[in-house]
Amino acid sequence: MEQVKCIAGDRVRWLLAGAAVVAAAAVLPGMVRQAVGFAAWSLVEMAPVIGLAVLASAVVRASGADGLLSRAFAQRGGAAVVLSAGIGAVTPICGVGVLPIVASLLGAGVPLAPVMAFWLASPVTDPGMLAITAGTLGLPFAVAKTAAAGLIGIAGGAATSVLVRAGAFRAPLKGRARAACAGLEERGLKGAFWREPARRALFRGDALDAANLIVKWLTVAFLLEGLLRQVLPAELVAEVVGRGNAWAIPLAVALGAPIYLDGYAALPLVRGLMDMGMAPGAAMAFLIAGGVTSLYASVAVYALVRPPVFAWYLGLAVLFSLAAGYSWQALSPLFAA
Repeated sequence: MEQVKCIAGDRVRWLLAGAAVVAAAAVLPGMVRQAVGFAAWSLVEMAPVIGLAVLASAVVRASGADGLLSRAFAQRGGAAVVLSAGIGAVTPICGVGVLPIVASLLGAGVPLAPVMAFWLASPVTDPGMLAITAGTLGLPFAVAKTAAAGLIGIAGGAATSVLVRAGAFRAPLKGRARAACAGLEERGLKGAFWREPARRALFRGDALDAANLIVKWLTVAFLLEGLLRQVLPAELVAEVVGRGNAWAIPLAVALGAPIYLDGYAALPLVRGLMDMGMAPGAAMAFLIAGGVTSLYASVAVYALVRPPVFAWYLGLAVLFSLAAGYSWQALSPLFAA
């Protein structure tokens, strides 16, 4: 999983999250024990789902399913956009880890439209994230989030295609980015990957990396959730991002960029907020906007592409996050128990 791990960005996020926990413990020492107990029990409850997430991530990598990217981008027109968005929604690549792939594709002359479709869809979800989301927020929410990722990618790719045909974004990559990023790894697709020693080794390595990533972020997230449940008044949540506030979804989108740390870490926090009154649409908008427009992803995108492409990327992310939030707000009552 070496090329999809976000080593530098992950360390920064881990340090920030750890610092937040230490600061909270210093300010609120009496609540730490209760938060630790809550986190430990939550991890026990989530253990089967974590196992499924790790397995799904490792199988996708070891089987070479992520290598289908090259075939998808080789298609023409709308087919490339649809396939790229679909693969982005199921490929276990983080928001920063996708950059070498995007740079390689753009540097090789692949049209911006399918690349944008993949770029918008990939940070939102993947098989592991689908499993964790289902265990944390319920299967309907998880399926809706995955579907939203694919639809956002398709819509964003289609809109980009229209502008490209009109003459926009002729040179999307910045000059230095083309030479700085590595190319795609092509392993080929193989269902029975366990028969090859190299793929078995890749499976083991990816599974360990995925388990490390998921468990450590969930641990921090459950600790924060345990503290959050104790210090955040339910009345405030209901007032700011609850069903009764017409601005709940736009506020959730606006909050996504500065406070979103990691997809796995965000899920338990959002669950706690929903238990305290956060509207379902606001939760959906926050998770999608945070995944695509978080500070880490945005800085990385800006470093790679020219300002017009960067602005277009952020504009699409905000617009479609709002659309997903309002859509789920309308549809979620149909799936209520």
